[in-house]
Amino acid sequence: MQSSFADFLGISPEIFGYVVLPLMIFMARISDVSINTLRIIFMLNDRRGLSTVLGFFEAFIWLVAIGQIFQNIDNILSYFAYAGGFATGIWVGMHIEGKLAIGNVILRVITQRDGDAVANRLRYEGYRMTEVDATGSQGNVKILFLVMKRRQIPDVTHLIQETNPKAFYTIESIKKVSEATALNRIVPGALLTGAE
Repeated sequence: MQSSFADFLGISPEIFGYVVLPLMIFMARISDVSINTLRIIFMLNDRRGLSTVLGFFEAFIWLVAIGQIFQNIDNILSYFAYAGGFATGIWVGMHIEGKLAIGNVILRVITQRDGDAVANRLRYEGYRMTEVDATGSQGNVKILFLVMKRRQIPDVTHLIQETNPKAFYTIESIKKVSEATALNRIVPGALLTGAE
């Protein structure tokens, strides 16, 4: 099999076995692990159809890669290619997922001072939120809750840091939001008196 494939490519079996085959395994593992990362993200965001399709391709690519390993069990470079492709696939998958910024998050801002300034700035920029007055270990604080698309995180955190660099915030992924319109920004510049 290996020699016939090498003949088809017009290269020697040695070059195929020690260069082409490990590269093919490496690329296959990058592909299937990246797909796995995206499949999990889509699954957590309740996109069942897309998750199912990605699962098919993930399993198919994995079977091809592991089949080549077993056909060339004495080729140690294939093992390194398999492990290296797995590790690289994790990085590639996370990078792709970060660029897609899929899903919704809840951002909590806790601030001891300038809480109203942060809230007003976010409202002015068109973000909806809920405000809560609370007591922390060092006195009164204001807690702001924002439910938003993940891709909005850089803009919102920039506004928070710009208004109050000492504000503490946490970000947490959420699976589902009951009202789709809650994730849409309102008209920027429209000051609101409270959360909706």
